[in-house]
Amino acid sequence: MTSGILDLPEIQALASQRGLIRIPQEIDVPLTPRVRQLIDTAEFRRLSRISQLGLVNLVYPAAHHTRFEHSMGVYRLALLYLRHLACDERFSQAVSPAQAELLVVAALLHDLGHWPFCHPIEDMRLPSVPNHELFANSFLLEGEIADALRDDWGIQPRDVVSLLSEKPRDASARILSSILSGPIDVDKMDYLYRDSLHAGVPYGMNFDHQRLISSLTLNQAGNALAITEKGRTAAEMMVFARYVMFSEVYWHHAVRSGTAMLQRAFFFLHGNLDLDRLFRLSEQPVIDQLLEVAGAGPAGDLLSGLFGETRRLYKRVAQFSLFQDEPIYQSLAGRPYPWLVACGDALAEQLSKYLSRRVAPYQILIDAPPVKREIEFKIEVYFPKEDQFRSLGEVSPVVETLARKQFDDYVKRVRVLAHPEIAELCRSLENLNGLLVTAIKQTVGA
Repeated sequence: MTSGILDLPEIQALASQRGLIRIPQEIDVPLTPRVRQLIDTAEFRRLSRISQLGLVNLVYPAAHHTRFEHSMGVYRLALLYLRHLACDERFSQAVSPAQAELLVVAALLHDLGHWPFCHPIEDMRLPSVPNHELFANSFLLEGEIADALRDDWGIQPRDVVSLLSEKPRDASARILSSILSGPIDVDKMDYLYRDSLHAGVPYGMNFDHQRLISSLTLNQAGNALAITEKGRTAAEMMVFARYVMFSEVYWHHAVRSGTAMLQRAFFFLHGNLDLDRLFRLSEQPVIDQLLEVAGAGPAGDLLSGLFGETRRLYKRVAQFSLFQDEPIYQSLAGRPYPWLVACGDALAEQLSKYLSRRVAPYQILIDAPPVKREIEFKIEVYFPKEDQFRSLGEVSPVVETLARKQFDDYVKRVRVLAHPEIAELCRSLENLNGLLVTAIKQTVGA
C-alpha cells in the first residue's frame, strides 16, 4: 500500500519537465504554483541577497551562493525524503499527507529568519540579539507568507512556527523534526554539498546522497529517522565530510580571523543599532549601516579591513587545541563573548608593556569555540537479516571516533589574532603564552 503523500503536487512534479528552476550543479527543482507564491514574496526574495557562508568568501572567493539557493535545495531534498519514506509502512501510518505538506513548507522556509552574518552574531549570545528561529516568526505569522500559507496550502502559520522552533510533542512531530534537524537531515545534506561545490573543495561532496536517501527508515521507537544497513557507508562518509568541512572551510584560520573582526566590531556597535530593523535588511545594506554607525572609530577600522577596498585581516599569532596546550584551550573554549573581549583587553595591556608601545584593546582578538556546540551524530542502523537496530557508532569505527567524541574540540581551535601592524612583534615574544595565561587569570578575577 502506498501513502497519499505521493499524491502531493510537489512530489508528483519531481518527474515533470515543466515548472522547474535550476540550481547548481545541474539540479532541477520543481515549482508548483503554490510554491511560487511563497518564493516570490519579498520576505523570501530577501534570501537571494544574503550569502550562505558570509565571510568564507574572504578565503574561498567563489563561495557567494545565497540562502535562497540553499533553501531551494533543502526543499527539493525534503521531497525526495518524503517520496522514499512514503513507501515505508510505519512512516505512512505515522505521518499524514497534511503533515507531509507541513514538512515541505517548513523545509522551504527554514532559513527565513536568517539575517546577514547571522551565525557569528548569534554565537556571541548577546541579550539584545534574538534567536534566528524566533526572529522568523515575524515573517511567518503575518504578511504575504502567512496569507499564502492559509490561502494556498490550508496551513496555519503557527503550525510552521511550531515545527521549526518548538520542541516536538508527539512521535509524528519528532519524525518531522528529525528530517529538518537531525544527524542526516535535509539541511546538512544540502549545505555540505553546496558549500563544498561553491568553495571549490571536494570534502562535502564525497558521500552518496542517493544511497543515503534510499536507505532511510524509522528508528526502533518509530519517532525519528534511521537508516538501513545499506546506507551505513554513505552515513560514515557524511560524518567525515562534515568533520573536514568544519576543519578546512568553516573554521579555516583566515575565515575565523574575519569572523572575529566582525564580532568585535558588532560588539562595539550593537548598543547603537536598531537590531530589529537591521536584521530585516539584505547583506549590502547591513554592511553599509554598520560602516555608517562605526565611523572612524575602532569598529570602523575593523570593518574596513573586511569590507573596504583593501582586505586587511588580523593575523594568527597563537593557536591552541584540545591536544595542543589543553590547559589554555580549556580556559578559553566556551567562554561568554564579553569575557573573551575582557581577556583580549587584558592581553593587549600586557603586550603594551612588553612591546614598549601602545597596543589598543581592539588590536588583539581572542577567537574561541562558542558556548553552543555542534549536534552529535547519533543515528540507528537497521539490519534486516537480524531484524535488529544498532547505533551507527557501535558498528562504525569512523563514527565512533568522529561523532561520539566531542566534535567541537577537534575541529575548532582557540586562536589569538593581532592587527597586521603588530602581528610579527607579537609572534617574536617567547613568553606570549605566559602573557596570555596572566591575562586569563586577571579576567577570571575581574
